[in-house]
Amino acid sequence: MGGANKVKNKLGATVYLRRNLGKTMPLIGVIILAVMLIAGIVSLINSIPLSIKTIYSYSRNYVAVTPRGNALLTPLLRKSIEQGSPVEIDRLMVIRGTDIEVKSIVGNWPFVVLGLEQSDMDYYLKRMKAKVLDGRKPAVGEPEVMISEKLARNLNLKLGSVIQKPTDSDNYSPQEVKVVGIAESEFWFAFGSVEYQRENHFPPIDALLVFAKNPTDQKRLDDWTTATLKGENARVFTYKELEIQADTMFNILYQILNVVIGTLVVVITLMMGMLMNIFLSQRVQEFGLLQALGYTKRSLIMRVFWETTVFVIGGWVLGVLVAWGLLNVVKVTLMDPRSFALDTLDKWAYLYSLPVPIAIFAVSILTVFAKFKNFDPVGVVERRLV
Repeated sequence: MGGANKVKNKLGATVYLRRNLGKTMPLIGVIILAVMLIAGIVSLINSIPLSIKTIYSYSRNYVAVTPRGNALLTPLLRKSIEQGSPVEIDRLMVIRGTDIEVKSIVGNWPFVVLGLEQSDMDYYLKRMKAKVLDGRKPAVGEPEVMISEKLARNLNLKLGSVIQKPTDSDNYSPQEVKVVGIAESEFWFAFGSVEYQRENHFPPIDALLVFAKNPTDQKRLDDWTTATLKGENARVFTYKELEIQADTMFNILYQILNVVIGTLVVVITLMMGMLMNIFLSQRVQEFGLLQALGYTKRSLIMRVFWETTVFVIGGWVLGVLVAWGLLNVVKVTLMDPRSFALDTLDKWAYLYSLPVPIAIFAVSILTVFAKFKNFDPVGVVERRLV
C-alpha cells in the first residue's frame, strides 16, 4: 500500500510542474504579468475618483450653503435652516471663501480657503479631528492661513510659504497670504481670517457651514437641506453630491478601460492557447507512456486539469501579490510625497484581473480535450509521433 502511494506521489499532478520549471514558469509568468498590468492600470484609474473624494472629504463634516449671487439671501437661508432642521445643530458658521488650486495626477483642481471667525477656528479644527503641528491660528484681518499637513505636502508648503499672491491668477489675493500654521488631520483644509477676506475679496457674499450636533446625524441634515432648498436661489454642497459626481464623472473613461482590458484578455488568452498547445505537444511521449502503463484517457485529462488549475490559480495569486507590491512602491515613492490617493488593496482592481485566469483556464481545457480526442498511445510508444 505504501509503495502504491509512493508511485502515485511520483506521478502526481504537480510533479511535472515542479520538475520542469523552465517550461512551466513562462506560462505562469504570462499570467503574473497580465494580472499585474490589469490590476495596476485599474488601481491607478480608480485613484482619480478616489482622489476627488479624499481631497474634498472635509465636506463629510458639514453642509455648505451659498446664495446664488444675492447677499441678502444669506440671513434668510440661515433662518430657514435653523427653524426647520430635523436634527440639532451644533454650530452654524457665516463664512467667506476664496479659491486656490491643488495638484492631482490629472492636473490641478480647485480648492477653497475658508474665511472663519476667530471664535469658529478652534471648533473647526476639532470637527476636522486636527492636531496643530507647527505655528498658530491666523490673526484677525491678517493675510494668513492655517492648512492641513496633507495640503502642505501637496503644494510643497511650509511655515512662511506664500499660498496666495497678487501675481498668481490661479491662487489670487491682493496681498501675499502666508502659511502660519500646519495641522495634522485626515482631511484637507485651509482657513484664514474672515475679516481679511471680507476686506480684500469680492463679491461680498457670505456662505453658511452647518454642523450637526451629533456627527452621525450629519448625513440626515445634508439630505434635508438638499431637499428643502431644491429649486431655491441657493446652492447646497454635500459629501453625497460629491460622491455621485465622482462616480459618474468618469463613465466614458471606464467604458474605454473595459474595452482595453477586454482586448488584453483576448490577446493574452490566444497567446496562452498557443503556448498550451506547444506545452502539451512536448509532453506527448509522457502521456503515451502513462497510458501504456495503465492510465486511462480520463485520468490523464484530469491530471492535466489539475496541473492547469495549479498554474492558473498560482499565477493569479502571484500576480496579485506582485501587483500589490508594485502599487505599494508607487504609493510610497510617487503618491504619498504629493498626498495623492491610491488604494493598494482596491478590490475592483484585482477583480478586473479575474477574466485573465478564467479565460486561460477555459482555453487550456479545450486544448487538452482537442489533444486527447484522437490520442494514440500505441503510436507514441512505437515512436511514430515523436
